[in-house]
Amino acid sequence: MARRTDRNDQDTAAVAAAAKNGGTKTPAAAKHAGEAKERRTKLIDGELPPGYRPSESEPFMGASQKLYFQLKLLAWRDQILREGRETLQALHDDTTQHADVTDRATSETDKSIELRARDRQRKLVAKIDAALMRIEDGSYGYCEETGEPIGLKRLDARPVATLSLEAQEGHEQRERVYRDDRVE
Repeated sequence: MARRTDRNDQDTAAVAAAAKNGGTKTPAAAKHAGEAKERRTKLIDGELPPGYRPSESEPFMGASQKLYFQLKLLAWRDQILREGRETLQALHDDTTQHADVTDRATSETDKSIELRARDRQRKLVAKIDAALMRIEDGSYGYCEETGEPIGLKRLDARPVATLSLEAQEGHEQRERVYRDDRVE
């Protein structure tokens, strides 16, 4: 798990370095990007028919379903990283000087909100990487608590899900009870 976090930190550092250098990658960032691309290429094995959607009629987490979720997770991860690079570039390029204190405060608040959103996205990348590792080791799609299949609809809606719907509801119920007990 720590290894994946280190890679995410490297991704963030590479993005920051690229933004600092006007969008050009440093040699270290270019090397890291090449390694990341190689890791992704190794995961993908096979092809899906155009418009493929997993169905209940096929074996659960068969080769086609695994590939479908791999591709979905990789596309999601790439989108998040691209948006992060764009945000960093926009923040780097924004050299607006606000004479009015209110305008400056509004600008700083907007930047803070954007950075918080990107931080949440960075944490999501770690979950996506963990899901990709579960696809590799064969545990993807199965509930961590019960071992039962999570369900295709839930996985399609939330590909990083680790609990079945029933287990997630139980978890949330226990959280509510614990939270209510602490308030009293």
